[in-house]
Amino acid sequence: MIEAAVICLALNIYHEARNQPVVGQIAVSEVVLNRVTDDRYPNTVCKVVRQAEYSRGSRHPVRWRCQFSWFCDGKSDRPEDVDAYRWALSLSKRILNGEFAPLVEGATHYHTVFVNPEWNIKKEKVAKIGDHIFYRWKK
Repeated sequence: MIEAAVICLALNIYHEARNQPVVGQIAVSEVVLNRVTDDRYPNTVCKVVRQAEYSRGSRHPVRWRCQFSWFCDGKSDRPEDVDAYRWALSLSKRILNGEFAPLVEGATHYHTVFVNPEWNIKKEKVAKIGDHIFYRWKK
């Protein structure tokens, strides 16, 4: 059986970065892991990936009120591209085994280059990789 953290991280890679270069997929995953170790966020990979506002008495997130948009966009979270998901699972295992050096210097946030969220002015930009810009809390 595959560990829950591997699956959660793989789903995040798949939905957030499957069209990005491998280094971008790793960087997106690093944001999740940075959040796990940051007291401002939940302390497991799955809890970070699923962090959202939930309807009262429901296990379903409120649409567009989550940390990673794919998780609460109202679409199915089931991967349709089997090869891309297999890749994400393999990469997820390697990331969780610590096979890669840090890329985004403590980043806990990112967004695509196609949007400009209000929160980014309160963060320090640390990298641009592929279509994503990465940020950390200002010191």
